[in-house]
Amino acid sequence: MKLYVRMPKSLKQYYKLELKSYHYEYLIGNLDSAWNHLERAHVLGQKYPFEHSFVHWKMLFYGFKIKSFKEIIGQIPRLLIGGVKSFVGKIPIGNTGGANVPPLKPLPIEKDIREIFIKVGL
Repeated sequence: MKLYVRMPKSLKQYYKLELKSYHYEYLIGNLDSAWNHLERAHVLGQKYPFEHSFVHWKMLFYGFKIKSFKEIIGQIPRLLIGGVKSFVGKIPIGNTGGANVPPLKPLPIEKDIREIFIKVGL
């Protein structure tokens, strides 16, 4: 069994860019665009426990910001279990991480994100 601990630096730059874009869009009030960047960061980081859990943490606070009880409640188990599942490599590839998607449902990965994975050798 492969254990995932650290995100490769080559991938981390793309993950951080999505989080930076999320932060910018969030600050200027473009909440839909901000959410999209969180979902993309989730897909990029979901194999890695810290990065995976961090995105769910951000999603939880986003739920508070938009006053979505469904998102808040949906993020709590994801926050508690997501990192563990990442560590042991049992994640649903492509899942965007929001409460609007079943937590174990794999989803297609956007073309540009697939290209990032290929570019960094994953």
